[in-house]
Amino acid sequence: MCVVDSSNRLVGVVSAGDILRWLHSQSGVVDLDRPITQVVNRQHVSAGIDDPPHTLQERFRQSIDMVPMLDQQGILRAIAVSRNRPIRIGQALIADDQPVFIIAEIGNNHNGCLDRAFQLIDAAVAAGANCAKFQMRDMRSLYRNRGNPDDPAEDLGSQYVLDVLAQFSLARDHLFQAFDYAASRGILALCTPWDLTSVAELQSYGMPAFKIASADMTNHDLLETVIETAKPLIVSTGMSSEEEIKRTAALLRRYGAQSILLHCNATYPTPFKDVNLNYLNRLRMIADGPVGYSGHERGYAVAVAAVTLGARVIEKHITLDRTLQGNDHKVSLLPDEFGDMVRAIRNVEEALGTDDCRSMTQGERINRSSLAKSLVATRDIPAGTDIRDDMITAKSPGQGLQPMYRDQLIGTRLRRTVRAGGFFFESDLSAEAPEARPFHFSRPWGLPVRYHDARALFERSNPDLLEFHLSYKDMEIDPRTFLDEPLPVRLLVHAPELFAGDHVLDICSLDPGYRARSLEELQRVIDVTRGLRRFFPGTPRPAIVVNVGGFSDHSFLKPTERERRYALLADGLDGIDAEGVELLPQTMPPFPWHYGGQRFHNLFVSAEDLVRFGSNLGLRYCLDVSHSRLACTHFGWSFEQFLDLASPHVAHLHIADARGVDGEGLQIGDGTIDFVMLGRKLKECCPNAGFIPEVWQGHTNGGEGFWYALAKLEPVL
Repeated sequence: MCVVDSSNRLVGVVSAGDILRWLHSQSGVVDLDRPITQVVNRQHVSAGIDDPPHTLQERFRQSIDMVPMLDQQGILRAIAVSRNRPIRIGQALIADDQPVFIIAEIGNNHNGCLDRAFQLIDAAVAAGANCAKFQMRDMRSLYRNRGNPDDPAEDLGSQYVLDVLAQFSLARDHLFQAFDYAASRGILALCTPWDLTSVAELQSYGMPAFKIASADMTNHDLLETVIETAKPLIVSTGMSSEEEIKRTAALLRRYGAQSILLHCNATYPTPFKDVNLNYLNRLRMIADGPVGYSGHERGYAVAVAAVTLGARVIEKHITLDRTLQGNDHKVSLLPDEFGDMVRAIRNVEEALGTDDCRSMTQGERINRSSLAKSLVATRDIPAGTDIRDDMITAKSPGQGLQPMYRDQLIGTRLRRTVRAGGFFFESDLSAEAPEARPFHFSRPWGLPVRYHDARALFERSNPDLLEFHLSYKDMEIDPRTFLDEPLPVRLLVHAPELFAGDHVLDICSLDPGYRARSLEELQRVIDVTRGLRRFFPGTPRPAIVVNVGGFSDHSFLKPTERERRYALLADGLDGIDAEGVELLPQTMPPFPWHYGGQRFHNLFVSAEDLVRFGSNLGLRYCLDVSHSRLACTHFGWSFEQFLDLASPHVAHLHIADARGVDGEGLQIGDGTIDFVMLGRKLKECCPNAGFIPEVWQGHTNGGEGFWYALAKLEPVL
């Protein structure tokens, strides 16, 4: 911050570092009710308002990115900003960590018709462009013959251009109406001025930035006039040699202009052999700032590829009809094609990720646990044994210690007994491992179990409930094989998502046959649950957690499509015999992992849907904390507000950590959930709802992941 007195004389500057230094200098209770002048840094760097550009460059070399500029009386007249700061155009920021700025170049493709200009703006909005761009010419001042299209002395090419412009340009007032219409549609309007008169007209209108055409890349008089407006510039470099590009880049730097250079080949259409997209790397060094691409080749593959080479601005022409008169139409994209390009760019942006250290996605972890190999014991190995090479082999699945750790495992003394075929785990290499013990919470708690490990996990601690996570294979098992006597805990069941034949449960499917089978499978789960009830005499009405479906393969459903799925769900539930059980739909993440792949989820993702649907049908829910945190991250919702809305309708909880938009089921502390806030909200809104730690692979090695999670959750739940 720059601090000035009542006469706008600069007193000093204040940065975060200045405030921290002041705080450290205080003793005892810090009084924040102090004048800012007690904190201000008076030993600041400044420059004179009339100082030459090289003076500012010297200031910025001192690791400073903002320099107050003063007149002779010390009055603050301007603030010079380092070029490495993001460039703002309207509401968009142009920077490496920001979305690509996509320009729909309308130019003169309206062919002089204001209604067609409005239609092109609508098409740009529908396609997802950030900007609709036009061109403005004052023909009398621009051309030496005052724009006469009938001048017989003009060359053939110039005569053709003059004739087209005379027919198809929009008048000043019509252009301004187009800009206003773009604003009403929520899209930024920009314009290319071809002459000084047009610069003045656009500046008076309030144009937030200027695009300079390739034809004016060497027109330094025009560039200097635009620079004086203090607006950002986007400059195309077509029709220019590298020496000319360097001279223009130097001009822009000398005046401290916020500028973006666009690589461009100004032929219509550009042959692919002439695009030379790799020049973007060289252009970035010349520009010493952000660069982009303005394309005139057919299609949009090159524009998408430019994003992978660092283009932060993409400009492509848009038209309603490629057969219309005018050079630009034949190299333009139709509205649907432009929309396809925008989606492809956004997909590529997302796919580019970062150059940070590689880490596995949750989907890869899921697949590795099924497909990879683990170190397993070749024989029974008692606790206290020093591991030898002949005691170890590598076999699938990959749920244990990866084979690369074999050498580290050899010579290790086991703390536990491992049976033949049993997995080794990372904890076998560490000095300590999480252990089971009695846990104490203010609400009922339990464990996710399968038939084969339910009794063993129950006997290691003091759970109040067991939640059986059934597979479709478990549906064929007689539970008496594993449950030989009743257990004094509450019963819950988690219905399978996957059934035989790769059938993912979806009782909202638009396919009547698929939906009918899903309802049949859910009815079987209910029947199995009713049979399990005899082993849990303290559970008169067991709950079944179910992912009801409503997923899609390629994109999220539109609101009207979601409503149709909810209607199908209500109809399906109405036909289910749920006597003696309670169905608890589970809150879902935006991008669920379905056995090796990812889809889009649409139902029970938002808190508003939970409240509305639950109120209509009298349903309660299983709140999967990890799923809902991912949804809030993706859609930009407040997780705290989500909990305020959803928690009163919650009967049961799945608790795990989460990261990003699809990192679900993480160990407590490995994600971004604020568990102190979560515990407070759950105590306020659903104090009686029970929970399980649904940490992925928490059951392995005798449930060590569960014991670790429960120990972390005990202080807050």
